[in-house]
Amino acid sequence: MTRSHISRFKQIMRYAIAALAALCLLDTPLLFAQVDSAGASNVPQTSWGTPDLQGVWTNATLTPLERASTMDGRDVLTAEEVANLEQAADDRNARLLNESAQRTDAGGNVGAYNNFWMDQGTRAVDGRRTALIVEPQDGRIPWTPSGQARFESDSARYGVGPYNSWIDADTGERCLTDGLPLLPLQGYNMNYHILQSDGWVAILNEMFHEYRMIPTDGRTHIPEHMGQWLGDARGHWEGETLVVETKSFADKNLDLWRWTWRGARPNLHLVERFTRIDTETLNYEFTMTDANMFTRPWSARVPMTTNQESRGVTAGPMYEYACHEGNYGLLNMLRGARAGDIAP
Repeated sequence: MTRSHISRFKQIMRYAIAALAALCLLDTPLLFAQVDSAGASNVPQTSWGTPDLQGVWTNATLTPLERASTMDGRDVLTAEEVANLEQAADDRNARLLNESAQRTDAGGNVGAYNNFWMDQGTRAVDGRRTALIVEPQDGRIPWTPSGQARFESDSARYGVGPYNSWIDADTGERCLTDGLPLLPLQGYNMNYHILQSDGWVAILNEMFHEYRMIPTDGRTHIPEHMGQWLGDARGHWEGETLVVETKSFADKNLDLWRWTWRGARPNLHLVERFTRIDTETLNYEFTMTDANMFTRPWSARVPMTTNQESRGVTAGPMYEYACHEGNYGLLNMLRGARAGDIAP
């Protein structure tokens, strides 16, 4: 067995062990979905009578979180505008993939990830919306002055430093988390694996290999002073919709978060709604409330699909995101900073 075979075998075993561990954490055996025999809807049901949300879902899309200033007053794009945007994304990906392949074949330095590894999606969301945010109606995050200043300050600092120690790196650079909710804000890894049992829902995020265990058995929240990085989630069903309320976020320094509005803070209150529309579509909505960061609660709607190719992203199973293993990025950022300290 070659070294590459051994490495691949270890990767498969890690994924299998992680999947088994997730199943063992559930109180009851995982059961397969059963389609509603009445045929009244196209939504699969579990054997215990709830909508089946299980599967690997992607939320990759061309539609931005916030409405661009050039789209002020416009809720939707025309069909022609969407077609042009999607074609431009396809053309851009083909060009970048060809250019990166040529550089690699020539032995050149591709810099960071080349386009082969990017998975941003090339399709707009259904309805041709100009933003994922649906409330407020202007399609933008309703910052407070202090929240806006914090966000702009941290965004300007990202990737720049100073890097005097590992503490100066944000949570993403340290392979920890970029926080909640589930949004396509990075260039890759917009996939989520949902598992269910009677009384539990588990969500495994591809990015950073972080997972959430959400009880749906009616138990109360943990004491508020026991903060957690991703908060304390409790779920319940409202008809066909899984509603997840998350609070008791840890009191973490916002400077450690790349996206400060997704960072842990004690007064953050997050409500998420998962609604299975059909065999391939899951409607995901969230509302964020934090009076220190936002002037009002705000909401976004992010459709997700199991048909990854329809979103222009790579189809297939979700493998482990082993960010911590061989993470030389953080080490080299600190080395680079020390070299900069002594540079003339």
